[in-house]
Amino acid sequence: MITLQEMMDKLKYYNGEPVQFMEVCGTHTNSIFKHGIPGMLSKNIKLISGPGCPVCVTSGNYIDRAAEISMKENTVLYTFGDMIKVPGYNTSLSAAKAKGGRVEIMYSPFDVLNLAIANPSTTFVIAAVGFETTTPIYALLLDKMIKNDIHNIHFLTALKTIVPALEWICGSNPNIDGFIGPGHVSAILGYDIYKKACSKCSIPMAVAGFEAEEIIAAIYDLLIQSERKTSDVHNLYASVVTSKGNPKAISITDKYFQAESASWRGLGSIEGSGLFLRNEYSEYDEDSRSIGVDEKQDQGCLCGEVIIGKVTPDECPWFANECTPSTPHGPCMVSIEGTCGIWFRNGAKKICK
Repeated sequence: MITLQEMMDKLKYYNGEPVQFMEVCGTHTNSIFKHGIPGMLSKNIKLISGPGCPVCVTSGNYIDRAAEISMKENTVLYTFGDMIKVPGYNTSLSAAKAKGGRVEIMYSPFDVLNLAIANPSTTFVIAAVGFETTTPIYALLLDKMIKNDIHNIHFLTALKTIVPALEWICGSNPNIDGFIGPGHVSAILGYDIYKKACSKCSIPMAVAGFEAEEIIAAIYDLLIQSERKTSDVHNLYASVVTSKGNPKAISITDKYFQAESASWRGLGSIEGSGLFLRNEYSEYDEDSRSIGVDEKQDQGCLCGEVIIGKVTPDECPWFANECTPSTPHGPCMVSIEGTCGIWFRNGAKKICK
């Protein structure tokens, strides 16, 4: 069996054809820079970030709609904290709150349940943003609401699925030689679900955990697959990820949600990439489908190109100048999983190659 040191030596002294590997998950991006992994690699191995930050890919129109909802009478909008400062096209939730909008931070969607029971005349709207890891939580909440006859909690959804996005990225950025597969999402979905997309795109994947040695093993695996011209899906996170995933989480999600086309910020509409409440549960939906596809663009902001690996944050003229975590122009600078924010917090000059 190959040792960790042998893997590191291979990655450090590799002098073959240049390769680009995309880490799909924002938590992987965080770990990569936390452990200084870019500095351990040959100049012929480049890591680029993908669309695994749910806040970053949330439509600007969605932010504007959420802000509008917060201004309604007898309505409170609940959101996770990293959504507060994300700029929409016209406003943000923090700006709406400053103008009198009722915007509150939740630590779990279930926090809203007791509030709704205690305040039946108030409508509580949950900004349901995330990937397959968080969708089962919203499904479980809705299941409990229905069983307890609670009707004053609604969902404004911006829930995404990762596989259609990976297929879309393959067509938009053909210079990707491998994917570091998302650990959290894969714990729900399993790893078999990626096989069709990776085969179609002829791009290998290594599903990885978040420790330095796990990420190094994934990069090594992708490099070997790249050299051998294979496009297999390898599970290197067997302690958490199985071939079929979590059947209970998948089942409760399928019960309440269905896949449809959805708008991704900076990317446009991707077929089958959004999860919306099924029609029979429409009374709990805050008209999420009517948000539609973004027609505007973030003028000057390159976030849409950053999240598909076409550019790095330092190639955006606003990065670390007009755009900082305290004055963000785009969502990639706001979220803890946003690539621009990660680069900024780690010191752009230290990690740019």
